[in-house]
Amino acid sequence: MARRKQATKTTAKARSKPAKAKTVAKTASKKVVKLAKKSANGNGLPRPSSKAWGQAGRALDGVRILDFTHVQSGPTCTQLLAYLGADVIKVERPGVGDITRGQLRDVKGADSLYFTMLNGSKRSITIDSKNPKGKEILDRLIRHCDVLVENFAPGALDRMGLTWEHVHKLNPRMIVASVKGFGPGPYEDCKVYENVAQCAGGAASTTGFREGPPLVTGAQIGDSGTGVHLALGIVSALYQRVRTGRGQRVLAAMQDGVLNLCRVKLRDQQRLNKGPLTEYSQYGEGVPFGVAVPRAGNDSGGGQPGWILKCKGWETDPDAYIYFITQAPVWGAICDVIGKPEWKTDPDYATPPARLPRLRQIFDTIEKWTETKDKFEAMDILNKYDIPCGPILSMKEIAEEKSLRKTGTVVEVDHPTRGKYLTVGNPIKLSDSPADVRRSPLLGEHTEEILRKALGYSEKELAEIKSSGAITAPDKPAKAEAA
Repeated sequence: MARRKQATKTTAKARSKPAKAKTVAKTASKKVVKLAKKSANGNGLPRPSSKAWGQAGRALDGVRILDFTHVQSGPTCTQLLAYLGADVIKVERPGVGDITRGQLRDVKGADSLYFTMLNGSKRSITIDSKNPKGKEILDRLIRHCDVLVENFAPGALDRMGLTWEHVHKLNPRMIVASVKGFGPGPYEDCKVYENVAQCAGGAASTTGFREGPPLVTGAQIGDSGTGVHLALGIVSALYQRVRTGRGQRVLAAMQDGVLNLCRVKLRDQQRLNKGPLTEYSQYGEGVPFGVAVPRAGNDSGGGQPGWILKCKGWETDPDAYIYFITQAPVWGAICDVIGKPEWKTDPDYATPPARLPRLRQIFDTIEKWTETKDKFEAMDILNKYDIPCGPILSMKEIAEEKSLRKTGTVVEVDHPTRGKYLTVGNPIKLSDSPADVRRSPLLGEHTEEILRKALGYSEKELAEIKSSGAITAPDKPAKAEAA
């Protein structure tokens, strides 16, 4: 009996790493089976939590993100995942960090709002990827993380040695997610920025007034819009990994993301091939259409005529306007509110087709009414009759709106070097997973914490890493003494 035990012990010591991996997998499999037996309905799912709503952990608790992103598109994605509960480890170059830390800086010596508003709830580690010890740390991070996110220029990740093949060999479960300007095709090697994406994705050609040039929008649909698309792709890949056990590549091209947000204009391009777009104001004005979807000013894109109208105070307030839609089902109420009850039966105004050639005159008449009310007064009156409308809110008004603070859409956080600042909280509200919006990290703030606790480096190993220069900025050369 003693010999058998000794033999078993010797065999265990001699096991190869693959054998150990099989043992771990077998143990994990047993746990899954055990969990299935404990489930309420025998389908392998855990029983519903008995904890109070909002106290059962956040949606992405346990997911670790290796964040190689910078500027806006990638950081938008990873910040959203951090708000949802993922542990996001932002990798930055020692002494430099994300370039936006210093861009558009408004407080001397502090990280800019550009950086802080895109990197909340993350941890920062500094690594010199060209240093041998730095490469070892990156490889260990890959083994310990679930998702690698990057928005480098095309080919940059490969030049760092972090090819898909290398990453997948180290961690077959790793999901590698990328933002690129264009998908596969003639422009895939081109760098793309916000306004370029808006132009290439079809937004600019359909924005503005038909008499003027194409315009880009103030909404960052190229950068932040693509980041949101990438976040959805990552969550989907994580869900599929539950079934397949393996990671995959996720690509969100900025041109594709903008086009997805412009799909109604692609709809109109196909309709235009079969005749004029009757809901566009130029149709009612008798202006012929060209071969492509035109710029339509403030026309509504949903088939219901709409326009931005002046409100009381517009002479001095650039945002004293309201968006007003003449929706057919509430046309009677509109006529009563603006003091034109006779329009309800007048054949020139009673039906949508009859109103089309008169839309400019109709909106001019409605505007005479809106000019007598401020935008909030007008909205209160119109909402009583279910007339679709919305005030043009300035960024100042949004920043001061109490309801947005209450819902966590706008959040005030405190920063150790710049003080309190406002940031956009999680736009996605989950009833059982409240967002934890925290400040952005200082450069390299969590380096030692991550090396010790997340990657398991010993104090001796940590000392070697520090002395190697892998996590610190190189010393600046001393200035030569004057002769």
